[in-house]
Order: sequence, then C-alpha cells, then structure tokens
Amino acid sequence: MSSNNQQILHPHSLAAQQKSGQISVVDVREPMEYVGGHIPGSHNIPLAKLHKTKLPAGPLVLVCQTGNRSNQGLRALISQGHSQPLAELAGGMNAWQQAELPVNSQKHAPLPLMRQVQIAAGSLVLLGVILSQTVAPGWIFLAGFVGAGLVFAGISGFCGMARLLVVMPWNQVQR
Repeated sequence: MSSNNQQILHPHSLAAQQKSGQISVVDVREPMEYVGGHIPGSHNIPLAKLHKTKLPAGPLVLVCQTGNRSNQGLRALISQGHSQPLAELAGGMNAWQQAELPVNSQKHAPLPLMRQVQIAAGSLVLLGVILSQTVAPGWIFLAGFVGAGLVFAGISGFCGMARLLVVMPWNQVQR
C-alpha cells in the first residue's frame, strides 16, 4: 500500500486475492464493454456513476480496459476521501486477458465500440471514394469529412461517431 491507501495489482495477484475473497472488483467500463468480457465476479459501475453509486464492501480493485479509466476512478475516490483500501489492475482487462485468466462474456454482446467506429468510418471513406469515381466527384468530400472527424477525435478525445454509435439499439444492454 502506498501513502494514498492505494496499490497497483498485477493480474495473477488480483486473481489470487479475488479467489480468497479478500477483495471486490469494480469494472468502471460502460455496460456494453462489460458484457463483451469481464472478470468473473466483478461489479459493473461505469466511471461516470462511480461517485454516486454505493460501492461493494471491503478493499476495492478498479478495472477498465487499459488502466486509464480505473486510474481516474481511483484518483476521484481518493479526492472524495474514500476510506476503503483501493487498488487498480495494472494494464486493465488487456493485461488480464494476456495473462490468460478467465473472462465472462455475454453471448451476442455488441462489437467493441472502437471496432464499430473503424467499420463505420472505413465504410464511409470507401463509399465516398467509390461514389466520387462513379456518380459525381463531389462525393470525395464524404471521405474528407470522415477523415477530418477522425483527426479531430484523435486530437480532442471527443469522437462524435462513437457517441452516435453508443446510443444505437444494438449497443443497448440490459443491466
């Protein structure tokens, strides 16, 4: 434990502590990400709701896909004076899966949001190029618009296409 009452756990260490019932795992990803694959026995409390949700008892380990959101959640809980011991999973679910530890997933879960963005953006660029060559040259602006949107998303961290895709019916999960 560090002075902030927090620590970083590696996947096998987390698995051992979880097996012994010493900790509670809180997955701070969005529900559609959670149903795509999560640590068995974990609780899904999205990062945006972490501060207003009753947390499980005992020491907590926060988990996300890569470790970024779990670190944000950890810092937020510490700044709010959270008294339970806190930890985060180093490398998130990516590290957990690389360690070949068990993952629960819902059958027919939606594709990960980033893959949906890649498919949609790639399809629109391809469509714009094809239409510019077969229908009218102005269609090339569709490809340019999508490319500009991707550059903006990379610079700002805001992806309008992802925001649109996340509310689509196929991405709605029952909690």
